[in-house]
Amino acid sequence: MPTSVKSKSKRSFGKRFPFLTKVAAITAVALVTIGAGIGGGTWLMICSDNRCPSIDVLDEYTPTQTSKLFAADGRFIAELGMERRTLVTLEEIPQVVQDAFVTTEDKRFYNHNGVDYLRVIGAGLRNIQSGRYAQGFSTITMQLARNVFPEKLSREKTLIRKLQETKVALAIEAKYPKKKILELYLNQIALGNGSYGVETASQRYFGKSVRDVNLAEAATLAALPKAPTRYNPRRYPDRAIQRRNTIVELMRSNDVISNEEASLAKAYPLRLASKVESGETAPYFVEWIRQLLDAQFGRQLYEGGLNVYTTLDLDLQTAAERALERQIRSIESGKQRPYSHITYEQYIARSASGETSGESSPYLQGSFVAVDPRTGGIRALVGGRDYHDSKFNRATQGMRQPGSTFKPLVYAAAIQNGLTASTLIDDGPISIAQADGSRWEPKNYDHKNLGMMTMRRGLYMSRNMVAINAGLQLGTRAVINQARNFGITTPIPPYPSIFIGSADVHPVEMVASYVPFANGGVRSQTNAILRVENSKGQVIWRPQPRKTQVMSPEEAWIMVSMMKDVVQRGTAYNSVWNAGFKYPAGGKTGTTNDGTDVWFVGFTSDLVAGVWIGFDKPKTIMRNAQGGQLAAPAWTTFMTEVYLRKPAPSDWPRPETVSTRLIDSFTGLLFTPSCAGPAIITEFYVPGTEPTQECGVFYQQGMPSIKSPNADSTGQSQ
Repeated sequence: MPTSVKSKSKRSFGKRFPFLTKVAAITAVALVTIGAGIGGGTWLMICSDNRCPSIDVLDEYTPTQTSKLFAADGRFIAELGMERRTLVTLEEIPQVVQDAFVTTEDKRFYNHNGVDYLRVIGAGLRNIQSGRYAQGFSTITMQLARNVFPEKLSREKTLIRKLQETKVALAIEAKYPKKKILELYLNQIALGNGSYGVETASQRYFGKSVRDVNLAEAATLAALPKAPTRYNPRRYPDRAIQRRNTIVELMRSNDVISNEEASLAKAYPLRLASKVESGETAPYFVEWIRQLLDAQFGRQLYEGGLNVYTTLDLDLQTAAERALERQIRSIESGKQRPYSHITYEQYIARSASGETSGESSPYLQGSFVAVDPRTGGIRALVGGRDYHDSKFNRATQGMRQPGSTFKPLVYAAAIQNGLTASTLIDDGPISIAQADGSRWEPKNYDHKNLGMMTMRRGLYMSRNMVAINAGLQLGTRAVINQARNFGITTPIPPYPSIFIGSADVHPVEMVASYVPFANGGVRSQTNAILRVENSKGQVIWRPQPRKTQVMSPEEAWIMVSMMKDVVQRGTAYNSVWNAGFKYPAGGKTGTTNDGTDVWFVGFTSDLVAGVWIGFDKPKTIMRNAQGGQLAAPAWTTFMTEVYLRKPAPSDWPRPETVSTRLIDSFTGLLFTPSCAGPAIITEFYVPGTEPTQECGVFYQQGMPSIKSPNADSTGQSQ
């Protein structure tokens, strides 16, 4: 060996020597103290001054249990708690699981009194030989002691701490049978991925109870205590398989299993549960529920083992996640038109730190919400594309301009105030003085003005001037009140620009505001929790959602009729009706200034769903961005999948009190042979609002000149 290498070796040994001495001392003193000095002063004093925990608490010790969230059909969604744990008795844990852990962690478990003296000697010699703390000698009982009493028994590698742990382990063994100790241990042990205990770990990794695991899966679980993160089968499957096979071989060499069983187990593929099975689906929904429950139950939520039954439909949830991600990736691909921003895949590739981006991500984002209009139950909720990267919930926390998706609330207020689907409204230019001396002059999306047209046409063509002029006839206060009645809680300033969706909203509220249209004028307050049970199965909370009649059935049906036209011949035609979704449905597209937000909210008689797509920091998505082209396809994909699984939605029956008239579509007046209009249509009316004037008489409806004391600068939306 060269001189330089020798000197380096000596220096290294010198640096290690203090630790070597410490390791040797710990081992030697432990051997002497445990083996021969139990009655000595050191052993008596080691737990003085209440430095060791009392094991009497184990008589009724119950580890903290998580609360569990379930879907509406009873399927498991997720767990909430500091330590995700589900308790099982030792009788419920298969012998193969017990054997795997005992063989791996403490093969002489059934033969020692809490301390494996042979292992202590072996570990001591190994540590002295290696010059470092290379091997421990903790038994299952010693591990249990420090896991149950972490406040008293830290993981610090010191002589005093190890002796305290040893004394507690001996006391546990003196009082409790091996079965009790093993049961507590298997329910307490940390097994990675937020799992504590073999039942929770089995559910999260394999999607099934520990009662049903096979030998290979049992060995995979037993491989985790040594290094839960390093051998996490989700993150490091190859490493987990290698460690699993080591455990299997260890069991074979100890005659716990046969050669044939070992061969089959080592050849068994690693089959991990899906996100739904393992409780990793709907993370934004789960966190939203956690916040709601935290306000109601506090600490009990995290330690009390509550069972929470929610309104979520797991099939609809996964369909919503797929539909939204598919559409956003389609936008990012640039196949529709050039896309110049960073994509999600590019962001992930460039992000080497692995840190979350917090409340703002640089790539295109989206949200999706689906609501049962009959009950108000949230059936699906997507708050973003990647919860691990950004936990900001865009569905419940986001505040975005809704654009033209707000217009149906304006038209609903108009219908309730005596206007009709055939009422003529001017699509002409508007100029309103503002408080600062400037003028607000909004534009239509196409920068054209088409003159007088019916409200029905103005809605399905998404004409801004028609919505604004209708709103001006009503006044901002009437429209704000309507929005409040329909469930919008965010601030709405009294400016005319609100008529075309300038006031920020939460997407979940914007989607839910369409519930009265789908539900005969009844607003079912949104809710997400059906009931909460305690660990004994007793119902301790059952929220009672409110229902409010905010429109008459006749008014709601007419609004549905108008919003059907959006789908069948309006701004959503190409992406919905022409794309093959031809069930009875209504909706409205939305696009905000400069194409920074695109929306589509649509509904059938049994489901309301809405999509928002945009950037966290608003900027133009792409040139000529429109909600009908960029957001509506996600809705169509979702709804198409939904109705492949469930019966087709029924149409809305027309109330008998709704009257009909033949109308000249050009003038909106009663049709006569002398009408000059290009087409005759059948229009629908709330009783008492039918037109009386015939189109043979020239008619021009003048618009009032209304000035607003202030207005913002929002211009166009579609």
